[in-house]
Amino acid sequence: MAASDQAGIADAINNALTPVSDFVSSIIFFEVPFFGTDMPLVVVWLIAAGFVLTFYFRFINLRGFRHAWRLVFRPKSAEGGDGEISHFEALSAALSGTVGLGNVASVPIAITLGGPGAIIWMVLAGFLGMSTKFAECALAVKYRHVEPDGRTIGGPMFYIEAVLARHGLKTIGKGAAIFFAVMTMGASVSVFQVNQAHAQFANVTGLSIPIVFGIIMASGVAFVILGGIRRIGHVAGILVPFMGAIYLGAGLLILMMNAPAIPHALVTIFESAFGLDALGGGLVGALINGFRRATYSNEAGTGSAAIAHSAVKTNEPLTEGYVALLEPFIDTVVVCTITALVIVVTGVYEPYLFQENVVQGIEITSAAFGSAFSWFPYLLLVASMLFAFTTLVSWAFYGSQAAAYIFGPTKRVDVTFKIVLCVLLSTGAAVSLSAIVNFTDSMLFAMAIPNIIALYLLMPELKRDVKAYEKRHGL
Repeated sequence: MAASDQAGIADAINNALTPVSDFVSSIIFFEVPFFGTDMPLVVVWLIAAGFVLTFYFRFINLRGFRHAWRLVFRPKSAEGGDGEISHFEALSAALSGTVGLGNVASVPIAITLGGPGAIIWMVLAGFLGMSTKFAECALAVKYRHVEPDGRTIGGPMFYIEAVLARHGLKTIGKGAAIFFAVMTMGASVSVFQVNQAHAQFANVTGLSIPIVFGIIMASGVAFVILGGIRRIGHVAGILVPFMGAIYLGAGLLILMMNAPAIPHALVTIFESAFGLDALGGGLVGALINGFRRATYSNEAGTGSAAIAHSAVKTNEPLTEGYVALLEPFIDTVVVCTITALVIVVTGVYEPYLFQENVVQGIEITSAAFGSAFSWFPYLLLVASMLFAFTTLVSWAFYGSQAAAYIFGPTKRVDVTFKIVLCVLLSTGAAVSLSAIVNFTDSMLFAMAIPNIIALYLLMPELKRDVKAYEKRHGL
């Protein structure tokens, strides 16, 4: 296919999607005036949930940290009960959905729109998100359904329906669960990953082949996801540690090479975080963009990763809650912080700062890596391809579980959904970044509305479970 033909198809896809993404985004991200800037109410919703759950469970994100690591490396043979994958594989599968191009491409977007201080609020969001992840993943395992053949079907849709029905709201509960599942299916069309992987490919090689690139990526995803959660868990268990080591190793090397600039970079981040530079909305602008991009990165509060964690082999749901709280720590506190420091230390973000009409993602990160060695963007290309691939695989599983909830857990439903999804993913490299960000963010954040309502209603029940678990295990 000629490059001109691909460009024409790309423009047609982009023109069709942009009005839809803009309309949906305007509803989900309804804004109210707040200290001279506009605050999306859904961001307040997520911030509040993180604070409430952290204090309600007495900083479980700190108290359970050490226990969580012990569980991750406990062998699968030591676990009883239902489930299909180990704690390590469940964490890897969930991380493969969050440690992705959101870390590489979302961080520079947060910095350029909200200033370098956005990273402070990203880290805070990650810390609070550890408690949220604990709650939603423990509950997802507790309320999962196990099929006669041993397959598990799980996710927030089950505990959303159950708790609202328990409060005499059976019809509303079913509707809220279906809404969550539909939003999950929409968010699983994670074309952002294909788009940014192709952007890095084109940036490094000079070849712009969006349609061909999308088809190749989608074909690889189809091969893995059609093998089910066991194959997904196995692939993620290999690729996630490997890609994490590549990316973090490269980032730390750049920071060591720029060590004298780190103190000034930290001062810049601090001043921006608390509005001392007065640009880009000051403190509020940094906070909004930091929390928004952190949520896209670690997805705490949306309930997405709870779907992967619900497949774990265990007879104690709380164990997976502890394992899950490590996810925002690794994803946001560690990986996003390294990305942000590399970008700020190298200064590559400055030409794009506070330019809302010029949204740059992975290109900025690539420039930061390229400032160290000319061949570093190639290393980032490998990492970004792996990031994109594993994220697409995990989100395909999330979407298929949501489809199984709505249409039934049959093989036909599963295969049909995955094939249709891969066809849609093949168009991802041909759509503009701003349209993708708006659409994916809208679906993802919409999932948080029924999910967090259910978490609030289930807090007393979960607190009793935590007390009993801690007493049994001497925690």
